[in-house]
Parts: sequence; structure tokens; C-alpha cells
Amino acid sequence: MTHTYRWLTAACAVAFSMGVASAPQPAQASGSTVSYNGNYSAGTIVVNTHERRLYYITGGGQAIRYPVGVGKAGRQWAGASRIDGKYLSPAWSPPNVIRREKPWLPRVIAGGARNNPMGVAAMTLAGGEYAIHGTNAPGSIGGFVSYGCIRMFNADITDLYSRVSVGTPVVVTR
Repeated sequence: MTHTYRWLTAACAVAFSMGVASAPQPAQASGSTVSYNGNYSAGTIVVNTHERRLYYITGGGQAIRYPVGVGKAGRQWAGASRIDGKYLSPAWSPPNVIRREKPWLPRVIAGGARNNPMGVAAMTLAGGEYAIHGTNAPGSIGGFVSYGCIRMFNADITDLYSRVSVGTPVVVTR
């Protein structure tokens, strides 16, 4: 099912002219299991924006680590939330902040379109401003590139999407 998302408000929109703060990652990167020392229960998603990494805590001092793109300067945030929606092939409507900066963008970009910045899947976070989503611009992964959303390779969002459910806790740290 394809949805149009007005939930992507000022903080979450994705710019189409994406600068990358580090070397691009390969398009088919995958999560790797790593040791993780933190006080989070299994099933929690932890995003470290400084590292530009997302950790899915599996328990027993382990996590699956994925490279991500995060908020650019002035668009970063930190805090706790929960996944409140999961969507495959989501359509995207640029929020007002992006429409002001890029008035030429269409009002809606269909799910599955090459120019859709949401990629193959999106998981919205409680409060409606942000999402963890795929990207059709894999060169942006590893950079400070978004309006606050967490951007993943399409293969990685597909993997994470299959592991979590609505209600999964999400912690974003700097």
C-alpha cells in the first residue's frame, strides 16, 4: 500500500542536493554484529549521530550496527521516541520548510519513484516529525545530510524493518 505522508514536517524532509561529509559507502552495505556496551534492552534502536551509526540492540552485549545519514548542522536532534508507523514504498510530500527552500519540488512524489527520498521503506517516530527510512541516494549514507531523519541504505532499512515493530523504542544520541 502506498501512502502520502504529511507527517514529514520541517525536521524530517530530505534535501535533494545532498552533501556528504564522509566517503560514500557501498550501495549494498549490510549491518554487522558488534559488541555493544550500553544500558539498553534488547530490541531498542540507538542512533549515534556523531558516529553516523544506528545500533539495533540484540542483547547479551551485542548489537547490529548499520551506517546511516543523519541531520545536517542545525537540523540534528537527540532524545527518545518509539516507532509509531511502518510503511513500504511510501510516497513523500515535501514539508513546508523544504517547499520554501525548493519550491520546484512536486507536492507528492510517488512511492517507488527514483526521486523519492524515502527509499523502499520508512518507519515514523512518535511525534510525527522524524522517520528512519531508506534512500535512493546511497552516496548520502555516512553524512550529515537530512533535516533530522535517519537515512539508511535500502537493503539495511529492509533488514531493520523486518526486525522491529510499532512501539519499538528509539534513542537518538549525539
